[in-house]
Amino acid sequence: MNEITISMNKFMKDNPRLKYIFFGGKGGVGKTAMAGAAALWSAKQGRKTLLASTNPVHSLSNLFEQDVFGKPVMVCDEKNCYAFEIDTRDTIERSKREIREKINWFLKFADITTKAEDFIESATMNPAFEESAMFENMMDLMFKDEYDFYVFDTAPTANARRLLGMSKVYSLWVEKMLKSREEAKSLKEMLSFSKKKQEDPLMDYLLGFRDRMAHAKELLTDKALTAFFFVTLPEALPIAVITRFINWFYEFGIPVGGVVVNGLIQQSQVSEDTAEFVRNRVKMQKEHMEVIWKTFGDRVRAVLPLFETEVKGANMLNRMVDQLMVNE
Repeated sequence: MNEITISMNKFMKDNPRLKYIFFGGKGGVGKTAMAGAAALWSAKQGRKTLLASTNPVHSLSNLFEQDVFGKPVMVCDEKNCYAFEIDTRDTIERSKREIREKINWFLKFADITTKAEDFIESATMNPAFEESAMFENMMDLMFKDEYDFYVFDTAPTANARRLLGMSKVYSLWVEKMLKSREEAKSLKEMLSFSKKKQEDPLMDYLLGFRDRMAHAKELLTDKALTAFFFVTLPEALPIAVITRFINWFYEFGIPVGGVVVNGLIQQSQVSEDTAEFVRNRVKMQKEHMEVIWKTFGDRVRAVLPLFETEVKGANMLNRMVDQLMVNE
């Protein structure tokens, strides 16, 4: 099978309620450019669209050749298209303040005289703390619901897997914390001479957080609203990466929209006079395309050519839109 059954364009038409799409894959395969093209296409359909980067190493400002760090900015002179590189610093500082408040309250609740700073430092030095902040920012954008359509340019696939899997991890953690909290509260009430019910802001926080994570999971696993697209080059390593991770996304319940192939050298551009290196690349790509068709079959949504120059700026993005969203 060497033809696209359901194109990206048809997939979008067949899923009219789709609102949140993600692009992921190995680093360097063109995820950012693909996400930019999808956002520009959506905006041209008349939908107010936000393209947000959840990659700690942002590339959107470079793609659009304008600064989009820290706040949504209109791009490509398209009134409905906004791009935004999420700044996690404010979220991290806010999280540290919240953690300090919760730990101070807990120590007071438990009658422990230890200073909170040691606990706070341990909690915020976690390597996943920035990732958690990015997840919080992403959820904030989705919950505020200020746009008609959202496109997320994610980090390389392993990081995207952890990021999108956080709703499940958080939910398990909260349930465990709630159980421990209930046990501690019951014990304290049993030992207390006072029958007056005490306020428990930590419990309130955990319950609110559980509801938030439940809503996040609901959005991320709703196939009518959400789709994750894997981007690959016709090369062995990026194909292996998405082959490895695509089943995990299915198992977690995140709807997979399909696979987009980028950077295919066109056979029509190759002749006997073409450099041997290029002819060898074409042969290699042909072999890898056979693997792609065999492995992903009718999940392939688009095959984009290798452009003669880097995809940057409105003109190149519009060319990419034409290739990604081919009209049938």
